[in-house]
Amino acid sequence: MSSYVELKAIVEGKTEELFINNILNPYLSQKNIGMIPIQVSKPGQKGGDVKFARVINDIRLHLKQRKDTYLTLFLDYYAIDIQWPGLEEAKKQSLPEHKAEQINRATKDKVNQLFKNQDSDRRFIPYISMHEFEALLFSDPEILANQLQVRQSEIDKILHECGRPEEIDDSPDSAPSRRIENLSSRFKKTSTGITIAKTTGIEKMREQCPIFNQWLTQIESINC
Repeated sequence: MSSYVELKAIVEGKTEELFINNILNPYLSQKNIGMIPIQVSKPGQKGGDVKFARVINDIRLHLKQRKDTYLTLFLDYYAIDIQWPGLEEAKKQSLPEHKAEQINRATKDKVNQLFKNQDSDRRFIPYISMHEFEALLFSDPEILANQLQVRQSEIDKILHECGRPEEIDDSPDSAPSRRIENLSSRFKKTSTGITIAKTTGIEKMREQCPIFNQWLTQIESINC
């Protein structure tokens, strides 16, 4: 039997913490992997602006604490600041998978440059979600519509316009969270959002969100 793996995840805020504790960790625990969310030490400003200088301090801390743990990120592309490694090049890409590949690779390279003595190449798995957590909630249009108490055709229209959930753009006016808020004033990230995610389930999210799925596949490979 594979040994138990402890994986710490640096997250932006309470929503991501709840998502991991209540939905993602129970899913991964069946594979003998425990994910522990840790909010960025000094919360980002309202509306995003997660600074790399702040996150890198947490990466340093958790890579140095114990040699037998792994570390990942669960941060929104929409929220990271302009100094983030690879962001300038990522913004030139049109496809979300190319954006994710560019910024995750640059983040990994920077962490390896700074912490190669901490075995970061093996222990660190970057993940910048495209384009924010709320995109995952579009994985099942019927569930999202029911929870928001809106017509499913309104959800279908957004997906027809954008494509898959991770292709919903990161503009201040049309990001996934803004689109949901425009559909329903009753939406609250830490309550409605978590209920939608739990009802949808990880498997459906993996099916509809290939970048999210790739991240989980990397995590699962730790214990192979």
